[in-house]
Order: sequence, then C-alpha cells, then structure tokens
Amino acid sequence: MGRTFVVDLESHCRLLLSSYLRAVGKELIELKQGESSAAALDRAPFALLSHGAEADPVLNYGNKKALELWEADWEAFTSMPSRLTAEPMLREDRDRLLMEVREQGFSNGYVGVRISLSGRRFRIEETVIWNVVDEEGRFAGQAAMIPRWTELFS
Repeated sequence: MGRTFVVDLESHCRLLLSSYLRAVGKELIELKQGESSAAALDRAPFALLSHGAEADPVLNYGNKKALELWEADWEAFTSMPSRLTAEPMLREDRDRLLMEVREQGFSNGYVGVRISLSGRRFRIEETVIWNVVDEEGRFAGQAAMIPRWTELFS
C-alpha cells in the first residue's frame, strides 16, 4: 500500500472525531457553533496525531500541540514514519500496543516514552489510541490523543 496523504484536512479531522466516538463511545472535543473540526482540534489542549495504514505507517496529521511536542513543522511531521516517534529500544513495545489496538479498537491510559525530532525525551501519559475507520468501515490508520506528558531529563 502506498503512502496515505491527507488531501482534505477538514475531512480527515471529521474522520478522527467520528472514529473516536465509535471506538471510545464519547466525543473527543466539543465543537463550538459553526467551528470546523480542523480548527477545534488544532486549538485543543491535548496533542493529537494520526498515521495511515501503510506497512510502515507515516504520520499524516498532528495538531498544534503535537507539532510543538515533537518540535516539528507540518512538512517534517507528516513525512515521518510513526515508528520514529519512539526510541529504537522501545519500538517493539509500541508495535505490540498498536497491534492490540488494531484488534480491540482502542486502548485507554497508555504511558510510554517518546522522542522529539531534536532528540528530547518525554513520557506520554493517559494516552488514548484508537483505530481510524472510514465511512465504509475500512481501516484507515490509527490516532492518539495525549492529554499529559512529562519532560525527561537525561
């Protein structure tokens, strides 16, 4: 399967929201009257990211908090294989978690260590990870909502 590009940001954000609602059973964020999904998610107080359904998934979305957390601009972030968000020695655990999510639909309360593009380490906490599923029920990737993180100093 080729790289999954987000062609329409608003449609992708609506897909993230609807997939979260189906998987978790509650709204991810409350939209203000007339507010777009993309604007609401970009202003959210949590980091939100997603990757596609490729064999080696590439990040295809990150809100403002996610870009800040990974110290990346949109172009760098959305061209990065999602496995690179974790340190090499932690990638096997990450892969196992994503496979469990693939089978179960979502995971709640995940804690793990991640690494920014500059090499800064941080622990993500209370993370919710869910499958992104399109309108026809096809698997389109996975997303993560990270409400808390802690800087780790070496």
